[in-house]
Amino acid sequence: MKQVQSDIWETEMQSPFPGLKTHAYLWVREEGNVLFYNTGHSHEIARLEEFGGVERQYLSHQDELGETLNEIADRYGSVLYGHRAELEVYAKVRTPDRLLDRREIHTGGIEVIPTPGHSPGSTCFQVDSPTGKKYLFTGDTLFLDRKYRWTAGFIPGVHDESVRPILASSLRILRALNPDVVFGSAFSGDFGFEEIPSGSWSEKVDAALDRLLAGSTAGRRVDRSQF
Repeated sequence: MKQVQSDIWETEMQSPFPGLKTHAYLWVREEGNVLFYNTGHSHEIARLEEFGGVERQYLSHQDELGETLNEIADRYGSVLYGHRAELEVYAKVRTPDRLLDRREIHTGGIEVIPTPGHSPGSTCFQVDSPTGKKYLFTGDTLFLDRKYRWTAGFIPGVHDESVRPILASSLRILRALNPDVVFGSAFSGDFGFEEIPSGSWSEKVDAALDRLLAGSTAGRRVDRSQF
């Protein structure tokens, strides 16, 4: 594990298939640690004990499913959160203890922000760190591509074109936020998170929106270099 903020630890990278990488992130708190996303590395799960284990685990969407969800819950007694829209898929591995279905703030200042598009139950999370920073966890709704741009999680050939306007609406919700650090789930470059200069987040999301919507314009070629 690698410390990337004073209270955030990043798990070892995984690569489910060529060109795609993932991390999970542990938010270390006196009130109980929170794990965002999931890791498939059992040795990393064992290391979580050094930091006090896991009280809660939040999944941003169904692509983060894996048998290690059971390993984490069994070892640490953690409470698993996932969106209701993906309950049937989650249940194949582990049914969430708490279902998400609306924007709300959980104990400890964890803001749950449903952002459908990449998947029906895609969800982002924003937290206020005691350090004074705002952390935003975007799952695959927005990810860092090979050019280190925040890019909408629309995959040509995988997603139907009807997904574009749904995902665009979700990006507009994220645009209104003002995070200091943003952590994606999947990424294509060398790193999956970025410190955001003050006032620049809306510009980054606008650029992602432009690329997303340009891809739906008749006759315009989709820029596949982002994947």
